[in-house]
Amino acid sequence: MPNTANQSGPARQAAYLAQDVAPDIDVVLITHYPDIETLDIFRPGDTDLQTACAVNQAVALEMLNAGVEVLVQRADRGAFRRWMADRDDTPADRRAWIDRGRLLRGPAALAALGLKAPAAPGREVFGHAPGPIADRLLAAFDDEDSAEFDVLVQALMAAGRTDVLDLAVRKLAERDGDEAADGLNWVLLVAAEGAAVGPSGWAELVALVVALPPGDLPDGEELGQSLTASGALADTEELRLLPGWRSPDALAELSFVAVRRVLLDMVDGKSPRDLPPGDTDDLARRGFGVLLGLRIDWAIPVWEEIAAAGGLPEEPDDDAEVTPEEALRAAAFDRWRGQVFQRTEGCVPLDVVAFSQVANEIADFLAEAGEQTGGIEEIRDFIAECRRRAGGDEIVCRSEIIGDALELSIYTETGQLLDRLTMPASRLPAPAEDMSPLIATFVRLVQDGPGT
Repeated sequence: MPNTANQSGPARQAAYLAQDVAPDIDVVLITHYPDIETLDIFRPGDTDLQTACAVNQAVALEMLNAGVEVLVQRADRGAFRRWMADRDDTPADRRAWIDRGRLLRGPAALAALGLKAPAAPGREVFGHAPGPIADRLLAAFDDEDSAEFDVLVQALMAAGRTDVLDLAVRKLAERDGDEAADGLNWVLLVAAEGAAVGPSGWAELVALVVALPPGDLPDGEELGQSLTASGALADTEELRLLPGWRSPDALAELSFVAVRRVLLDMVDGKSPRDLPPGDTDDLARRGFGVLLGLRIDWAIPVWEEIAAAGGLPEEPDDDAEVTPEEALRAAAFDRWRGQVFQRTEGCVPLDVVAFSQVANEIADFLAEAGEQTGGIEEIRDFIAECRRRAGGDEIVCRSEIIGDALELSIYTETGQLLDRLTMPASRLPAPAEDMSPLIATFVRLVQDGPGT
């Protein structure tokens, strides 16, 4: 039960709500108001600063008792006004403000609320001998109903105990075979690429995988900046891409502990010491490059939003239809990808995926590439056949987008229609609206058919 003996009515109600939602969240953001004037700007008409502070303290204490990390932001009038400048003045938009650059964590966060930080729990100390710890890890791995495995893995990675993790994989291989060991290795890699770190309380390693054209490499930094500015990212997603190209094979050789160190270095703004240098020869040979990045998740539960809703919002249904916002972002990503394809004469960004998914992303692309390559060859053969039919006459092409398909009409310069070809989107290497530069390498394009 919440400790409500000395709490006011609003604080007592907030404590009960905090106790109710705490088991379902890992972190919560509380806004501290330094004075009545600031409170009134953020919550017009509310000037009861004492109650606002009491509610914040009650919520923070309940969250801490439940093991939830408490983040705090100090309400800043100037930052808030800039935030609201291009937004509707609604309660929902007011509550959604997050001062991303200056969130407080740990003792500093609690001090801002007028609370004393509890003694930090001691970090588990592991013995020198890796065997018993590896056995404990495998026992937790075998118990699907236990939460100990995830906790233990994170503790071992924080302690840098590569010896224990590697030994556990070897022991599992001896006991259950290489396939089982590969499964554990995969689980450890996924655990390494994301952690409860960073300014928002969660960050993960991601990668932009790109099919590279022959010749010079595109400017990785420019590519990353154009993606960030494209509108393809959610408001709650912050993406920081390193500018240098990396080989997929070189990244695949990193151990899970090295992957975790890369994550922590990037969170701290350092150059990752474990990353291999870019190998341009390997990139040219494989035809794929990777821009490694850090994704920070800003979808933090905000206490004032929880309080306004009387609880946590419902989790979206995995089978639900794509939302309008998701559709807009997907369309923005497709536009950006088409622009990159045109600007770089053949560079094809695949997608931003988790670090562990790089190999799968490339494999999926190659599986589809046969159809796409076949589509290009079909267009090339179609134009060649029309050129043969034209005898010695010059030919031109008029392209028209029909839905998401592309229709090509080939004419002689004198206006004779030779043939038409309609290509569905599934057979095109890029969106129909981005195909003109590629087709122009085969035949001269015209806006209207000759004589029409």
